Amino acid sequence: MKKILIVDDEINIGLLLSKFLTRNSFDVTSATSGSSAMEYLSKEHYDLVLCDYRLEDTDGKEMLVKIKESYPKTGVIIITGYSDIKLAVELIKLGAYDYITKPLYPDEILNTINKAIDTQIALNNVAPEVENPMSQDKAKVNKSTYGLNDEFVIGQSSASKELMKQILLVAPTSYSVILLGDSGTGKESVAKAIHLNSPRKDKPFVAMDCGSLTKELAGSEFFGHEKGSFTGALYTKIGHFEMANGGTLFLDEVGNLSYDIQAALLRTVQERKIKRIGSTKEIDLDVRIIVATNENLQDAIAKGKFREDLYHRFNEFSINLPPVSQRGRDILSFAETFLQLANQELNKNIKGFSSEVVDCFLTYNWPGNVRELKNVVRRATLLTETDEIQIKALPLEISNYAKLPVFNHSAASTTADAESKKPRDLKNAALEAEYEAILKVLREVNFNKTKAAKILNIDRKTLYNKMKAIDLDNR
Repeated sequence: MKKILIVDDEINIGLLLSKFLTRNSFDVTSATSGSSAMEYLSKEHYDLVLCDYRLEDTDGKEMLVKIKESYPKTGVIIITGYSDIKLAVELIKLGAYDYITKPLYPDEILNTINKAIDTQIALNNVAPEVENPMSQDKAKVNKSTYGLNDEFVIGQSSASKELMKQILLVAPTSYSVILLGDSGTGKESVAKAIHLNSPRKDKPFVAMDCGSLTKELAGSEFFGHEKGSFTGALYTKIGHFEMANGGTLFLDEVGNLSYDIQAALLRTVQERKIKRIGSTKEIDLDVRIIVATNENLQDAIAKGKFREDLYHRFNEFSINLPPVSQRGRDILSFAETFLQLANQELNKNIKGFSSEVVDCFLTYNWPGNVRELKNVVRRATLLTETDEIQIKALPLEISNYAKLPVFNHSAASTTADAESKKPRDLKNAALEAEYEAILKVLREVNFNKTKAAKILNIDRKTLYNKMKAIDLDNR
């Protein structure tokens, strides 16, 4: 029997809720103040707290923060007498499962409570520690639990765990979501994960690349058209909104849309209706929208390139996707996942990666993120004829890292010992600083010498000479 703590200083409401939930097989405790609620929580575990936002001695936001800090395995739903979308988003980001406005309807609140408890159970089991980061057994169990596809990696790093937590928090809601992050961080994969953990999981997931749309075709792609509605309309076409009806529509690179199309999108999002081009018939929509961008939409708004009202319609919840470089040893989990997929595609049975390749993967900065890593592993799998991928199968910009003195730890140690015996004069100090500066820039641009010279504000010839002087010319 799941245990629920009701926190409401209106005794009648607390009593009604308690009786209703008890009849529905919950073990219910009621508190009339924030302080008494915290006392109850200190004595026993509750699966869920139903907390009124307005309390005599505190408020729902403060209670939420306290509960999540002290009892992170307990779910929280906030109840209030008025609707405020900004407050709702803030509470969700702080860890609340949902935000319910009065009056309370029995079926709605019971449905929300059951989903909240199920979600909290899932959150409590997110990414348990795995001794071997290359092992797929635990990941397969987790993927099955969350209905995720083969490409999604449930990582062990703090960044990956936070990402999964945000996915599971927002998935059961109907909120529109903005996914923010660098190109190649896996925004479509995250959008699918949200869809697959939502009540819409059995309905369509439709992805649309807004970056490739022309102004002339955008209306037809979004809303569809009737046969003969314009020159070249030889047949009736169903648009992406209609294809996604009942499910989720994922709009990638949404910052590239023209201002006119943004206005049409705003009307659609507000009215939840569309008309195919050339038709007078309105089609009702029930579509959850997830958008993605690697641009700063706030800057685009300031420059008049993106509508602020549309931004706020989309931004009911936002998730920042971390770059691969911030996900630690999760890189190895990604690499192993992509290796298994490449093995299936190419009908191979490569077992893994050499220790040199593993070190290289963990050292390289991966500017192309997950997409780059996937392409590198796929290419290396194609080139490898043995049981293990060796460093010679990697692209030069990545394998170059293995040749650097600072990458070879034993060589670096020997060099450091030798350097420590040199006089610590200004000339040596200047050379060391120059070496570090050049090496840092070369890493940032993947050893593109033209770009490096431009950033360092020197010509290519000077850069080559300096690289030769510090033994980087053949790296």
